[in-house]
Amino acid sequence: MNQQLSSNLAAQERHAAMSLAIIYAFRMLGLFMILPVFALYRDDIPGATPLLMGLALGAYGLTQAVLQIPFGMLSDRIGRKPVIFIGLLIFVAGSVIAGSAESIEGIIFGRAIQGCGAIAAALMALAADLSREEHRTKMMAFIGASIGASFAISMVMGPVVNDWIGISGIFYGTAVLALVGIAILFFFVPDPVDSHFHRDAEVETGTLLTVLKNTQLLRLDFGILILHFVLTSVFLVLPLVLQNKLGIDAQHHWQVYLPVFGFSLIIMVPFIIIAERKQAMKPVFVGAIFSMMVGVFLLLLNLYELPSLWFVVVSLVIFFAGINLLEASLPSLISKTAPATQKGTAMGVYSSSQFFGAFAGGSLGGLAHQYLGIQGVYYTVLAALGCWLLLAITMKKPGVLSTYLLKVKDVSIEQLLAVEGVVEASLVDDENESGQVAYLKVKKRILDEEKLLSLAASD
Repeated sequence: MNQQLSSNLAAQERHAAMSLAIIYAFRMLGLFMILPVFALYRDDIPGATPLLMGLALGAYGLTQAVLQIPFGMLSDRIGRKPVIFIGLLIFVAGSVIAGSAESIEGIIFGRAIQGCGAIAAALMALAADLSREEHRTKMMAFIGASIGASFAISMVMGPVVNDWIGISGIFYGTAVLALVGIAILFFFVPDPVDSHFHRDAEVETGTLLTVLKNTQLLRLDFGILILHFVLTSVFLVLPLVLQNKLGIDAQHHWQVYLPVFGFSLIIMVPFIIIAERKQAMKPVFVGAIFSMMVGVFLLLLNLYELPSLWFVVVSLVIFFAGINLLEASLPSLISKTAPATQKGTAMGVYSSSQFFGAFAGGSLGGLAHQYLGIQGVYYTVLAALGCWLLLAITMKKPGVLSTYLLKVKDVSIEQLLAVEGVVEASLVDDENESGQVAYLKVKKRILDEEKLLSLAASD
């Protein structure tokens, strides 16, 4: 009976993870799909300048960064699904406004409204409600992977979809995807039996100052900010380089992005393995930043030399290999660095930093483009990456400990620490049930998970 119940719960968790990942991916598809094509519309949008184009591209990041934590807190009060529903409706409104806009100011406003639909924190809180503590990390990782997949798909599909329906059509299509997300939310995402605050998935205001004082976490927050600053800045000019410098029509840009992403992912995988198995996270991390710098430097060099498609493709493979590696490793480093009971707060600050980086990249990158040209954007990006490289070189060697959660009853910290592989342990009373939640730091390689699970509370 217990085995059957466990199996049913696992199936429900998989179902919830898949549904929430699709909602998140649909939303990010809408935000990302204009990246590889928007810069090409400057001459077609009344009042557009390089600076305003940059603001339009990054505007969603500012409102998203400001509102995602408050939306997460609101979901604790009125429920997860109502907040996600409201957020998706706001996102639909922003998409329609941007799609119907007849000026660059209208598109900026629409993009800012899109960002006001800040559902990331509420989605993660709902995922926490729908998962057991010991399986939550896997569910979060699955949802995180959907974001990465949506970015890669957006880069390839953006030029194709743009050729079919144009930039306004992309915005309207984004609204449709969000409406489909609402349908998935109410018809496919299970209702949580119990909804309460989760320290590992939500921001706790009482620990916010502590997290902000942690210099190692701040280095990682600065890192994700710079990464998305760089990404947004580069896409302010890259489509222009492909079209104007290399003579590639916009509808064929996907033929550049597809092999670039394919080869960069292939290159990334062995370095991920080396970082984890050889405990070489710091050198791999620093190397990935340097890889991004090399890629941007080569793109800059190509502007001064005879333009070459193969040269640009190689440059982009090197650039995106670094980006993909960092996108995959940064959340893991946050988890390893943050105290187990402060992981949710640390991830909330990290996520806000990511979105603010997109806004900064759009605005400052647009400013550089307007006054210094394409070269100015690349020089700005190189300066930002140089600052990040210095911070990364001086950061402490990341730990090898992972966060592990477990619901327990009548178990002491000493019993938990006696399990092989458990290094740190904290017990926090479960808010809605008898028993406690154990927040652990563990060495996964040697963890005796079977013994640990035997300490879990029985229903």
